[in-house]
Amino acid sequence: MKKAIIFVDANNWYHNVKKYYNPGDIDITKISDFIKNLKGYSIIDIMWYVSVPSIEDGERMYFQHLSFLDHLKNKGVMVATRKLQRLSTKEILKKKENLLESLDLCKICKPIVDAHFLEIADIRKKEKGVDVMIVVDMINKCLINNECDVCVLISGDADFVPALELIEKSGKEVLSSSVPLGYSSELRRKFPYLILNPDILKQCFRSYEKKET
Repeated sequence: MKKAIIFVDANNWYHNVKKYYNPGDIDITKISDFIKNLKGYSIIDIMWYVSVPSIEDGERMYFQHLSFLDHLKNKGVMVATRKLQRLSTKEILKKKENLLESLDLCKICKPIVDAHFLEIADIRKKEKGVDVMIVVDMINKCLINNECDVCVLISGDADFVPALELIEKSGKEVLSSSVPLGYSSELRRKFPYLILNPDILKQCFRSYEKKET
C-alpha cells in the first residue's frame, strides 16, 4: 500500500469551499478517509497550513479560529500557521485598482463601486508565507526525507505546479484535489486530480457532539 501525505492549503480551501458550504462544517479527516478509500493509500499525515488572524481583527473570530485549530490537532492533524499580515496603504490602493479593472465597469458605475463597495476587510490583509511553508514541507517530506510515496495537495492554486512537477519527476506519485469552483485548469491538466464535488463534501460533514443540558 502506497504511503501518502496530504498537504492542505487551508486558505485556498476555505475560500473555495465557502461557495458551497460553511467550511467549518467539513471534517478534513473524513476527506482524508475518502481519498484513502478511493485510491487505496495509507495516509500517514494530514498537514494543515493556514494564516491566523490577529486578535485586533475581533476577539470572537480570533478565538473561534484558535478553537478550530485545537479541534484539528486533537484529531491528529498537523497544523502549521503564519500570522495574517496587514497590507500597506500602497498595497491596498494597488489591490483595489486591480480589482476595479477586473470588473470591467462603465464610467458611471466604476466610481460608485470604488467609493462604496471596496472598503472590505479582506482587501486589507494578505496571506504571507503559507504557500512557501507548503512547498518547503512537500520537498522535505516527499524528496529529501523520503517519508511517502504519494504527495496529495488539496488546493486549487496553480502556484504549486513547479513544486509538484519536481516531485513527480523524482518518481513520486502526485495527486491534486479541490472543489470544482476555483480549481486551476493547469493543475488538472498536468497532474492526476480528484474533484471534491458538493455531494462528496456533504458526506464529509463534521459530527457535532450534543451538549448535556
